[in-house]
Amino acid sequence: MLAELIPLFGIVFAIGLPVSIPIILAVLNYRKRRRLMELHHTERMAAIERGMELPPLPLDIIDGRSGRRRRTSLLPGLVWLFVGLALLISMQSIGEQEAVFGLIPTGVGLAYLIYYFVEGRKLEAKQMEEESALRAKEREISAL
Repeated sequence: MLAELIPLFGIVFAIGLPVSIPIILAVLNYRKRRRLMELHHTERMAAIERGMELPPLPLDIIDGRSGRRRRTSLLPGLVWLFVGLALLISMQSIGEQEAVFGLIPTGVGLAYLIYYFVEGRKLEAKQMEEESALRAKEREISAL
């Protein structure tokens, strides 16, 4: 009986987990944004009651970009590179002939890193400039 359940659980977890992770992330992001909107609304209502100037609505809440990091190819490059090296070393140490398959993730990691050092820094600097301009615009709007 138990031997028959093991493949069933394996299939359910193999299919269910990758499907459920994006759904859970979307729900958590929605709940966080809703909570931020509630807090902003409470802040606005308190400002209205006291006759103070109304705080502007942060653009992060509307865009849903709050807490999102800039996209870069450095981290995935390092992850792929070290996964590939770990595969190479571990398979060589146990004497497997298929150690060559560790070269695939190593190559992907090197490609990411080469791209980062050739073009990625320029893109990252451009993203930082755009973010600083957006923050300056937000400050300008809030000053009005």
